[in-house]
Parts: sequence; C-alpha cells; structure tokens
Amino acid sequence: MAELVPYYTPGIVLVLQTILFFSIARADLPGTWELIVQDAGIASMHTAVTRFNTVILLDRTNIGPSRKALDRHRCRRDPKDAALKHDCYAHSVLFDLGTNQIRPLMIQTDTWCSSGQFLSDGSLLQTGGDKDGFKKIRKFEPCDPNETCDWVELQDTELITGRWYATNQILPDGSVIIVGGRGTNTVEYYPPRQNGAVPFQFLADVEDKQMDNLYPYIHLLPDDDGGNLFVFANSRAVKYDHRINTVVKEYPPLEGGPRNYPSGGSSAMLAIQGDFTTAEILICGGAQSGAFTARAIDAPAHGTCGRIVATAVDPVWVTEEMPFGRIMGDMVNLPTGEILIINGAQAGSQGFEMGSDPCLYPLLYRPDQPIGLRFMTLNPGTVPRMYHSTANLLPDGRILLAGSNPHYFYKFNAEFPTELRIEAFSPEYLSPDRANLRPEIREIPQIVRYGEVFDVFVTVPLPVVEIIQMNWGSAPFATHSFSQGQRLVKLTVAPSVPDGVGRYRIQCTAPPNGAVSPPGYYMAFAVNQGVPSIARWIRIVS
Repeated sequence: MAELVPYYTPGIVLVLQTILFFSIARADLPGTWELIVQDAGIASMHTAVTRFNTVILLDRTNIGPSRKALDRHRCRRDPKDAALKHDCYAHSVLFDLGTNQIRPLMIQTDTWCSSGQFLSDGSLLQTGGDKDGFKKIRKFEPCDPNETCDWVELQDTELITGRWYATNQILPDGSVIIVGGRGTNTVEYYPPRQNGAVPFQFLADVEDKQMDNLYPYIHLLPDDDGGNLFVFANSRAVKYDHRINTVVKEYPPLEGGPRNYPSGGSSAMLAIQGDFTTAEILICGGAQSGAFTARAIDAPAHGTCGRIVATAVDPVWVTEEMPFGRIMGDMVNLPTGEILIINGAQAGSQGFEMGSDPCLYPLLYRPDQPIGLRFMTLNPGTVPRMYHSTANLLPDGRILLAGSNPHYFYKFNAEFPTELRIEAFSPEYLSPDRANLRPEIREIPQIVRYGEVFDVFVTVPLPVVEIIQMNWGSAPFATHSFSQGQRLVKLTVAPSVPDGVGRYRIQCTAPPNGAVSPPGYYMAFAVNQGVPSIARWIRIVS
C-alpha cells in the first residue's frame, strides 16, 4: 500500500511558515519573562518599590469587591460609595519580593488616578484621587516585611485644591511640588506653603477639548540650584521656575500630536552624568489627536519619539521612530543608562475600554547609539498590559509588571480582562552567559552627603577590564504611563583598584546637590561591562 503524504494548500503553508518564523523570532530575541504571582488580589493602578524590598500596589476604592479580603474586622464604610458601602476588601496590598507573599493594606478614601512621591525619609506621599479622596493626603511609612505598616490618612492637613490626574515631583529641599489635575491649573506643595495653590497658566493654555494636559510630565532639571522644572503637557513644554512662578523658557512644540493623558504617551529623563549640568528628555508614543473624544479604539497609535536637551541654550527636538506605534507604554530607566519601553497598546487611547491591539514587544532604547540604531526589539510577553498597568525597576535589575484593568469594575470575562497576575521581565544583562561579569556589592555606606567621597567594595568573578560604574536610581511612583520622580544618576568614579582576589575598591563621589539627586533613598548599582549588580539602598542627605 502506497504511503499517504499529507497535502497542504499554499495558504496553509504560508500560515505554517509564519508561525515558524515568529516562534524562532521569539526564541532569538533578548530578555526573559517569569510569572511571580498568579493572583495579587488587586489590579495595580499605581506601584512603588520601597527600600525594604517590598512593593506597594494600589488600586482605587470605589471599584467594588477585589479578590483580596482585608484582615478580620477591618472594613471600610462609605455610605456614598455606589459600588460597595460596607467594603471588607483590600484595594492596596504590599508585595514582599523576598517571599512573594501578599499582605492586604487598608486605604480609606478613593485613590482613583491619584499621584505620589517618596519623601526624603523614605515614606511614600500619596495625594488626591476622586470623590472623597479628591483633597486627601496619605502616607505610607515602609517597614520590615515582618512588621505591619499600613496607610495613614492625614487628619491635620489636606490639599488646598482637589487634584485628580496630577503629577508629583520631589524638590532639592525635600518638599514636593504637586502639579495640575483635571480642571486644576495650579501647583501646590507638601508640606503646604503660605501662598497656597499658585496659578500655572501654561496648563490652561495647552488644554484642548479632550484635555491632554493631565498627568503632565515633570522632570527636575539639574542646571541650577533646583528651581527649574521641565514641564510637558499636550505637545508643548516649558522650563518653569517654581520659586518665582515664572516660565523662563518655552521649548518648540513636539510634532506628532498630543502625548499626555488621555493620549497616552510616556516620558523619561536620560541618565544624568558627567558634570551633571545636562538633562535630556525623551517622549515616545501617543494616540491620534481626537481619538479619545471620538472613541476611536482602532485608531493606530503613532510611534514617534522626541528627544531634547532641555538645558541647552537653543534646544530643538530630534525625532525618531519606534518599531511599533504605542500608547500606554511605560518607560523605565535601567541601571545601565538605557531605557526600557514596555506595556501598552497599538491603537486607541487611554480610558476605559478605549484601547486595542496590545503591544507585547518591549523595546530597549540605547541613547548612545546613532539614530536608526537606538531601538532594539525584545522578547515579547503573553499578558496584555494596557490601561492602568505599571512597570517598576527592582533592586535585582528585573522589571516588575503589574495591573491592567481597562474596565470600570473588575471584569474577568472579556477580551482584555482585569489582570491580577504579577510578572517580571529580565533584560539581557541578566542572562546566564553574563553571570561571570555581574559584580556583587560587598561594602557601601548607608548614608552619604552631597559631594562626599566614599568607597564601595565589590567582587567580580572575572577580572575587571573596564571602569565599574556606580549608578543610582530613584524609586518612582508609577501610574498612567509615567513614573513620577524617576531619575538615574551616574556617579563620578575612579578606576577600580584590586583589593584582594576578585575584590575591588571603587572611589565614588556623591552628587553635588539636590538638583542632581533630591534627598532620599536610591538603589545603588555597580555596573560592570553593562551588567548591574543587585542594588543596595543608599540615602543621600545634606
């Protein structure tokens, strides 16, 4: 009997070839993914990493039941909450990176689309929200994972103006400026100042029919004694001296349409280094103009990026193109000085059920490469993370991915369901073939002062052939495609000196002032040939 040979039509052959191509492509692209927690109990709209190597996950309160119960006899009572007036569910949790355990936290007022920033003492300041949270100020003082720290709502002070979709930025003196919000074109400070809320006309000038001035991108510039902020909203930017409430420079508009909420681009400042007087800002992605008001969920996102030297005398935008159009992406400063762009969608806008075509491929932006070679496509994930998702750098160099809830309530039976899983993405620098290059910090001060010279001792399996960098990154408050307070500083270092077998001493100089590194806690990484150590937390003070 003749052997039967299967027959495939040309169409089937093409499909099989395509599947084979993408399978091979996935296997060959850098980076690896891992599932850390199957069910965190909440979908994290806001995420922050603490100096105790725990992670604060925060949703909103008026969302009905979550999947994580509060401890017994701890319930929130709100007769005005239309979803759940007697609420015994957690809407914030603490994730322990050492054990992968989740502990419920109790939040009393609505934190929907709020803002946050770590203070110089390491506590997390959390401000605003919706409804009963509109003018609230909250604090979370991190603790050892074995202790039971929780949210505290301040009773003796509140925001002068209610704020929803605002941005926070710590200043060189340790105070925090709180900028904008829906219908709130002012700035104010924590601790509160006598002049109250100060009008900021720029925010009103850039507002359009769909707003596009919410969650403005704020970057503290290192070009003077810390008075100047780079503020970007819609498609325009200014240098704003908050001390005298004056716009001291208007930058050229960035072409390509609106970039801020609800148009869903993202922004990061490149690593501050050298003489610490230069700051470059990167802004990528965004929705088509009007996509939000038109509810055009299939409108392709654009893939343009703008890069500008914000401290230059005559700054201009240099534009480049990402491999993918992207909205709702998150930009993470890696310890190496590169930027990871991850999460998001390729069509639609921000807003409930307003995005489509998830963008599963992360991108690595290499700022020192020529234009056209700066973007590297990385190994794709499998979990869509779109509206209300976050990305945060961890002390071990991985990136924590949490959240994604494009629905008003939790909805698990949907094309893009509410996402409770927590994942981690490992860049190529964590691959096993680079383990022999990875340094380990053996000794480092816990506290340094501005301009102080100090030693760091590291061990490295292979002999050191290049200068080992000491780079430290802040722990930002990540929400809505922008990490508030994010910055990476490359310290001035001397060549490493052998100090025993495989051990080296690195002489470092702390940043000169709070305009370069605002006071507080940082993740200090030793970086050898592009491979970072596990970070040690270090505090800088005056």
